[in-house]
Amino acid sequence: MVKAVDGVFLSVPAGKTVGLVGESGCGKTTTGHCIMGGIPATSGEIIFHHPELGAIDLAKANSAQMAKARCAMQMVFQDPNSSLNPRMTVFDIVAEPLVVNKVARGPVLRQRVEELLHLVGLRPEYMQRFPHAFSGGQRQRIVVARALALNPRLIIADEPVSALDVSVQAQILNLLQDLQQTLGLAYLFISHDLSVVEHISDSVAVMYVGKLVEFAPTETIFHFPKHPYTQALLMSVPRPSPTAQPRAVLGGEVPSSVTPPPGCYFHPRCPFAVQQCAEIEPELIEVAPGHFVRCHLAHELKLEGVSSLDFSVSK
Repeated sequence: MVKAVDGVFLSVPAGKTVGLVGESGCGKTTTGHCIMGGIPATSGEIIFHHPELGAIDLAKANSAQMAKARCAMQMVFQDPNSSLNPRMTVFDIVAEPLVVNKVARGPVLRQRVEELLHLVGLRPEYMQRFPHAFSGGQRQRIVVARALALNPRLIIADEPVSALDVSVQAQILNLLQDLQQTLGLAYLFISHDLSVVEHISDSVAVMYVGKLVEFAPTETIFHFPKHPYTQALLMSVPRPSPTAQPRAVLGGEVPSSVTPPPGCYFHPRCPFAVQQCAEIEPELIEVAPGHFVRCHLAHELKLEGVSSLDFSVSK
């Protein structure tokens, strides 16, 4: 049996952003879809604090509970071209959640759509246009407006700026931060771009082959990593100085989730691995307040972080 996601433990507080990083195929998007209910969780707990229903375990919620919970959780996808129906106008796209959930209709519906478009920086007179008439950044603003329609508490953003130009990325990131401050939103921000994650996140979770290997406040992750894989990700960030010496590149290949290696999944690629790493799977332990690591040598290793200068160009 393939375990696409296994041993993931994280929390996303209200008004905060948790960045979720890792190589392609490590289970980041699957984690997001499990939270949303798009992929049923086969075990474990997914606790969501609903404003009316209280704490709900989404992994065991019935259809009525899930319907209410889904209104308070929304997703922003990577590619706005794929997530917007080209045959629907902007008005119909943004209004659809309100219509389906019977929240508003008639003049009230139109007024709510206008408010949402204003909120994301779009002019309401554009609401009768189709998605193809907008730029990539504007289309992503439409996606964000649709996600905000039902006043959610949690937004799962699955690489929301990776398909956009760098200058537009900054605009969308600033928009997300402004909306978070205004509306008190919680974000689970999935991305490959560590400079973006460092800029927007309050804490960062690092995944490897479906497992969470490190979770800590953003500054701690970037300056004082405790897992060798986290350090390898940080060392892979290009340095802005033309005279900077190249960093060591992590060797080996990502193991298959079908036949993962015994012990620590990372040990075949880890330069610090000992015999224990190949035989015993490490537990996720708390090495400092709020800093969790899945590594036998977490208390012994002195790993290199990155300087804020390494991200100066990206910011």
